[in-house]
Amino acid sequence: MSSNVKVCDIEDDVKEELKKFRFRKNKNNAALILKVVRERQKICIDELLEDITIDELQDSLPSHQPRYIVYSYKMEHADGRLSYPMCFIYYTPRDSQMELQIMYAGTKLALQKEADLTRVYEVRELDELTEDWLKEKLSR
Repeated sequence: MSSNVKVCDIEDDVKEELKKFRFRKNKNNAALILKVVRERQKICIDELLEDITIDELQDSLPSHQPRYIVYSYKMEHADGRLSYPMCFIYYTPRDSQMELQIMYAGTKLALQKEADLTRVYEVRELDELTEDWLKEKLSR
């Protein structure tokens, strides 16, 4: 029952941006970073980053606050093919405030459904978020 709890509202502009991001035609890595605005109990867009590596993404995330990341990754396969898998990364540092962790956890499923993504990963520490980690996850 608790998995259906929606703690924060997803604004229409966020829904629109998620849709635009999913159907973008660019052939580079990109990240749509979303955050909770605690006072308003709403999800809003934190940043839209084009042509960003995993290392740059890691550097752009706050170390003590959770974030949702929709990441489009240019993946080169062993046979030379290119694909552009998109994934939903739920970043929740262990030392972030409990209230924030609850708000993020309670909204994760609704946002994941809104983004319509099946590749969903969770990261607890920023240094876990590496290109090797992502390639391993996406190759499963």
